[in-house]
Amino acid sequence: MAGFLTGITGLKVGHYTDKDALTGCTAVLCEGGAVAGVDVRGCAPGTRETDLLRGYNLVERVHAVMLCGGSAYGLDAASGAMQYLEEKGVGFVIGVGVVPIVPAAVIFDLGVGDYKVRPGKQEGYAACATAQSGAFETGSAGAGTGATVAKLYGPMFAAKGGLGTCCIDLFGGVKVAAIAVVNALGEIYDPDTGKLVAGANAGGRPLTDAEKMQAMAAAAGNTTIGVVATNAALTREEANKLAAIAHDGLALTIRPVHTPYDGDTFFGLSTLEIPGVPFAAVLTAAVRAVTGAVLSAVGIDK
Repeated sequence: MAGFLTGITGLKVGHYTDKDALTGCTAVLCEGGAVAGVDVRGCAPGTRETDLLRGYNLVERVHAVMLCGGSAYGLDAASGAMQYLEEKGVGFVIGVGVVPIVPAAVIFDLGVGDYKVRPGKQEGYAACATAQSGAFETGSAGAGTGATVAKLYGPMFAAKGGLGTCCIDLFGGVKVAAIAVVNALGEIYDPDTGKLVAGANAGGRPLTDAEKMQAMAAAAGNTTIGVVATNAALTREEANKLAAIAHDGLALTIRPVHTPYDGDTFFGLSTLEIPGVPFAAVLTAAVRAVTGAVLSAVGIDK
């Protein structure tokens, strides 16, 4: 598995990264519009425009998804994406102009770097302005800049998280791809081997069982967020199912996952390029794309 979310024609990705404050945001642009869905599994989410994506509401297509650091403060970055898209005339057409539809989700990274620095409207605009359809930076970049994982035993034993991506080629030009910002309470495992690849440690040394028992403390400040996308034509209901199946990929790689201290949220996108694709094939590939993106976020490329 390899490749980028931008392997799907019509999608662009751009970052704003603050290496000093250890935060940032990542814009996924779909300026031509994409059918979208969402699935929120964590108990502590920070989101915007998720209700809009339910199958019974009016607007079916989005024009960007913003993935942000900065906890709830970081949702302001979506306003920058709206400004960027409005300036380009991209959005839901109304009588006097357009309204860009930009769902968003955040991670909690306020415990690292500078607590008072968070992505806002200006940073969201900057992420959009850098968006491109080719390769983009992974790891400590964009919304993944301040991400950490394996905090079950306390933040002092955490490992580095980050932002990762993966693209699966199916058949006949059909692709399914994912981008994930991994800031989980749990540790990260390779589902193919069962090997722990990013776990709690003390200066690089794995913790002993005694140290784990002594340090165990469930803490707020986690979440894995992302996008799974395909160029297969999907309905909005199918896009919501695509977002839901993404969480199977999280369950395979993150232990524990969907805890009361995580706000795990995934968006599903379809660019509608290729009709008639068996939906089961798309869902199966989506799980693999998400597991690949999670592993990529912690520096494991398969």
